[in-house]
Amino acid sequence: MLPTIEWQSDAVVMVDQRKLPGQEIYLRCTTAAEVARAIKTMVIRGAPAIGVAAAMGLALGMQRSRVQGTRQYAVEFNRLCDLMAGTRPTAVNLFWAIDRMKRVFGEGVRAGESVTELTARLIREAQLIHDADVASCQAMGRAGAAVVPEGARILTHCNAGALATAGYGTALGVIRAAAEAGKVSQVYADETRPFLQGARLTAWELVRDQIPTTVITESMAGPLMRQGGIDFVVVGADRIAANGDVANKVGTYTVAVLAKTHGVPFYVAAPLSTIDLATPDGSQIPIEQRPAREVSHLGATRLAPEGAGIWNPAFDVTPAELVAGIITERGIARAPYGDSLRALFDAQ
Repeated sequence: MLPTIEWQSDAVVMVDQRKLPGQEIYLRCTTAAEVARAIKTMVIRGAPAIGVAAAMGLALGMQRSRVQGTRQYAVEFNRLCDLMAGTRPTAVNLFWAIDRMKRVFGEGVRAGESVTELTARLIREAQLIHDADVASCQAMGRAGAAVVPEGARILTHCNAGALATAGYGTALGVIRAAAEAGKVSQVYADETRPFLQGARLTAWELVRDQIPTTVITESMAGPLMRQGGIDFVVVGADRIAANGDVANKVGTYTVAVLAKTHGVPFYVAAPLSTIDLATPDGSQIPIEQRPAREVSHLGATRLAPEGAGIWNPAFDVTPAELVAGIITERGIARAPYGDSLRALFDAQ
């Protein structure tokens, strides 16, 4: 399985996703600030992977801390939590992971643990978050594969694979599990402008797994559906509101509208940590604005003329009524999502 991110004794190591598919380079982060920078600059991306990275970054930062005494240690921990929280605003897994690390830290403080014991507790929790993410992706894959039709031609958008998680993937986890069951005849990967996660990352993962893969531009999805070339759509998510509205890589909304128009089932695959019951609907989800250069340039080459304005939201929101089902590690939620999503949490 592709090692997206892993904990080492003195570093957090992650594949630099900006370099793929041309180069498979692993970045070694030795400070919390380096991990935060890696999240912000898209070295690592994908909501579950961002959460894992933040947890490991906190553990690494506190392991490296030279402060003495529990009170000063707590001040430093809260500073690093703020650092991680400021990296990317949309992916709720980031804040879920930070809150989980805060919770276990608080438990240790209340138990009167020493700085050494608190550090060990944080490292252990970060590793648990990593391992639980892999397990949830595999469970998600099994649940989702059950609704994939035989001989399916599947469309996916952006990258919701092993690279977007601690391993195996959400949407690509469903595709992997379906392929293992012999149900996949072809996968179409939207190129996913402007960062090209589909062409660079999703296609790279699927080719590695020997799953038949074709890259298309976003503008080709509609004609392909009209020709009857797509049987099933599955995407990931960065945040899912309590009513089932889904924030995912910009362009997802367009795919969902096309799928609805052409009678193609549109599914979302995401762990419970991506579901934000505190956010009532998609209008309340903060949408990250990325740098203009991602649109105006391709590498060092300028594509847009000087003086042209650039609008570059990283995500859009797909209304719940366009979603056939939300695939989680605890099964598939269906409309009305206000009830079914809460029921998944109540079952914990």
